[in-house]
Amino acid sequence: MNGQIILDPLLPWWALALLAAAILLGGGVALWRGLSGWALRTLAGAILIAALAGPSYQREDRNPLSDIVLLLEDRSASQRLADRSARTDRAAEALGAALEQRPNTEVRRVDLGDGQGDAGTLMMQALGDALAEVPRGRVSGIIALSDGRVHDMKHAPNLPAPMHLLHTGQPQDWDRRLIVEGAPAFAILDEPVTLTLRIEDMGAAPEGVETASLDISLDGEEPQRFDVPIGREVELPLTLPHGGRNVIRFSVPEAEGELTARNNSALVQINGVRDRLRALLVSGEPHPGGRTWRNLLKSDSSVDLVHFTILRPPMKQDGVPVSELSLIAFPTRELFLEKVDDFDLIIFDRYKRRGILPSLYLDNVRDYVEKGGAVLVAAGPDFASADSIHRSPLGQIIPGDPTARVIERGYTPEITDLGLRHPVTSGLVEGEAKTGDWGRWMRQIDITPKEGHVVMNGADDRPLLMLDRVGEGRIALLASDQAWLWDRGFEGGGPQLELLRRLAHWMMKEPELEEEALWAEATGQTMRIIRRSLGDDVGKVMITRPDGEQVEVPLTEVQPGRFEAEYEGPQIGLYRLKEGDQDAVVGLGPAAPREFEATIATGDVLQPVIGPLRGGVMPLSDGLPRIRDVRQGRPAAGRGWIGLTPRNAYETISITRVALLPGWLVLLLASAFILAGWLREGRR
Repeated sequence: MNGQIILDPLLPWWALALLAAAILLGGGVALWRGLSGWALRTLAGAILIAALAGPSYQREDRNPLSDIVLLLEDRSASQRLADRSARTDRAAEALGAALEQRPNTEVRRVDLGDGQGDAGTLMMQALGDALAEVPRGRVSGIIALSDGRVHDMKHAPNLPAPMHLLHTGQPQDWDRRLIVEGAPAFAILDEPVTLTLRIEDMGAAPEGVETASLDISLDGEEPQRFDVPIGREVELPLTLPHGGRNVIRFSVPEAEGELTARNNSALVQINGVRDRLRALLVSGEPHPGGRTWRNLLKSDSSVDLVHFTILRPPMKQDGVPVSELSLIAFPTRELFLEKVDDFDLIIFDRYKRRGILPSLYLDNVRDYVEKGGAVLVAAGPDFASADSIHRSPLGQIIPGDPTARVIERGYTPEITDLGLRHPVTSGLVEGEAKTGDWGRWMRQIDITPKEGHVVMNGADDRPLLMLDRVGEGRIALLASDQAWLWDRGFEGGGPQLELLRRLAHWMMKEPELEEEALWAEATGQTMRIIRRSLGDDVGKVMITRPDGEQVEVPLTEVQPGRFEAEYEGPQIGLYRLKEGDQDAVVGLGPAAPREFEATIATGDVLQPVIGPLRGGVMPLSDGLPRIRDVRQGRPAAGRGWIGLTPRNAYETISITRVALLPGWLVLLLASAFILAGWLREGRR
């Protein structure tokens, strides 16, 4: 029960003040004139003013409510190091029992684990959700059992009561951590890229240890070991060995006594790209599509193009003085003997033997292909003539032989069954169709295949585009000079730009255009395994997990030549994939999850929310602190104790109100004082 006097005036307070002033003024005038009843009349006026103020006695029937203490129990990954989890369990049970023994106290226990993905410990979000479920006026304190490594401080709520951290660390805890900085997503092949590494010891690390071993492994191969200093940045120059994705794993052997080895390794995935792709375009007899290849290669900023057009062969005799010619001599020796290995691709566009390139030079080009180079022959009618480039040493590696027949009629190019699976031509038409809504070409050189793959057919299903591998290199034969019709939009055109771009990049060995390939795309802990093959079927992919355990995953064909599967990796780290003679590596998740970036227990992270309300940070290794009541605004922690602020919250059940000056009493008292004043003045 609780009672108090309240006022409920019938008039505004300013009106009551004016009435009170008038009554006092009248009483003063009466006193000045010597009237004997001035005091009685003033008392009567005071009673009337008091009645207008509406005084009453209000009595509340209250039900006291318990104080609420929030007990936050951190169950994140870093809390499972050493014996932190058991220490947290024991402390939670003991604190829960001690708090429940306190009068008028209720305990709300809140468990929090790892955030989704690699979000870390989201204590502030859990605390905000818990505060939203209880009246803030009843919260007398917040106690957190944690290592203090919180990763969502930007979401810290305003606290209604002091917060205390009882951290689970030990004085002797220490940990070693590997940090890789400055790792780019892309790097240029054959050029060094510098990574910055640092090995640092945290906590009570052993004294006198100045170096640590560092193992470096590329694409899952045997690692190389180096000794690096501890606590200092080390710059590591690295040259990528191949194009595409390079997976580099850095690791430090686990030291005796450190908390965890989960932060002793780092995975870096860098895509190797060519700085510049150098192409040599040799154009023979001019024709309407002569600029097709030039425009294609010049439009790609990553291609350096050297283009020569043979406008004046040696046998041409037109009587023009040499001094009046603005043409330059074809630098055949420099290009085809001295500099041929500097090019990634050589294109012969309607080139025929004119005595400019001796057989020795073309034989050198053949050797260039066998050693890893690439040659594309875009054939015109001259390819079927006696001066054909096929009748040179290059003919030994060209995948088709001309029959000397030139087909001069319209036809629509179509993709072969094999072409639907080949990365150069797959996807040019939708589904499993062999042709799209394409315009016709008007000329084709009849050839007889002898090697390689026919990926496109032309008139009468004769080979139109053939691809082949020769030694370490590649060669392609396009048996028509009419691709420019698509570029001009003839009869609707066709995918000329995409086809020629893919063809050029396949010949320059871009990894994404390999016929036989295996790779994986990682999203969190899920990998999408992709296998591309020219075959009709592939086997299961053998996955070797970071712990060495192996599992087989079947693949499903999602489109011609492309097989896929999804696999949820149970662990964080490096996975090795193998199917047939294809293998790949992929890293899932961060090598060192956020929970293990810093593992030494601390109160510094939570200080912004603990400090303002004067809470405390104490190690559980010193034992459980005592619990005291403290007034709001006073220090809430001291040596060996933490404080809770009693809230004295209550619930009002009923309210009773009684008027102190009922109307009959006001009338009686006011009338009595006025009558008494009149009688006193009348007797006088």
